[in-house]
Amino acid sequence: MDSSTTVHAAGTLLHVDDTGEPDLPPIVCLHSLFFDNRMFDQFTRAAASMFRVIRPDYRSQGRSAAADGGVVTVDQCAGDIAALMDSLQVSHAHLLGTSMGGDIGLRLAVNRPDLVRSMALLGSSARAEPADKVAAFMGLADEFEEHGFTGERLDFMLQVMFGASTLGNPAMKETVELWKQRMAELPATLKPAIVGVIKRRDATAMLPDVRVPALVISGEECPVRPPEWARGLADGLPDSELVMLPKVGHSPILEAPDAVIPRVLDFFAVHNA
Repeated sequence: MDSSTTVHAAGTLLHVDDTGEPDLPPIVCLHSLFFDNRMFDQFTRAAASMFRVIRPDYRSQGRSAAADGGVVTVDQCAGDIAALMDSLQVSHAHLLGTSMGGDIGLRLAVNRPDLVRSMALLGSSARAEPADKVAAFMGLADEFEEHGFTGERLDFMLQVMFGASTLGNPAMKETVELWKQRMAELPATLKPAIVGVIKRRDATAMLPDVRVPALVISGEECPVRPPEWARGLADGLPDSELVMLPKVGHSPILEAPDAVIPRVLDFFAVHNA
């Protein structure tokens, strides 16, 4: 059973859900932008009795404190997670990162290798946002700050976060509607985090310095971190395996949980030693 708490870390307050078993190997779950740590609810249930699952919300996201300034960088979030893990006295953990969570996980693995045992990166990459898309996404961030996600903006975000096959699958309607409602409720205080992801720096040069086993899972229908980005990520990591999922978009753990969750848990189990 999760316990929810707020942890002082790196000068901010981070909300954390933690199953809390000190004798089990820890997994730190790092969520996507526009979502929050609830995207790991099903994963947490599946990991029960095998792993301790720690699920923070980032600065300016979820139930954590808002940002002080106009941007929260991915590197700043990585520092926050390192400080959180130190506060919880957690090290040598498995990392499960989705999208933005993978950006954070890569930086954590390089800058604080003592904290990371292995990592699974879902719908993620090491690349910066393409220059020709930055202005359009910054315009979307400005519109979000003023109006939130409604109407066409909300429909666009669904197409970003889920593949076309998922959006058209009646069996996935409940999942899509749940996250559609949650995105519609996102507050304007999220904007600094949006800006930080849009302006993230390229991390491909870091990949050779990631010295832990990595599992890369990506959807073939992902529009924002396309298949070639996933292949580049896997090729750049010294010890990695790549799984490409057909009919899946940007959120594999939500779109194909029956395939993804067992694969991730098996990967972590193999690398417990």
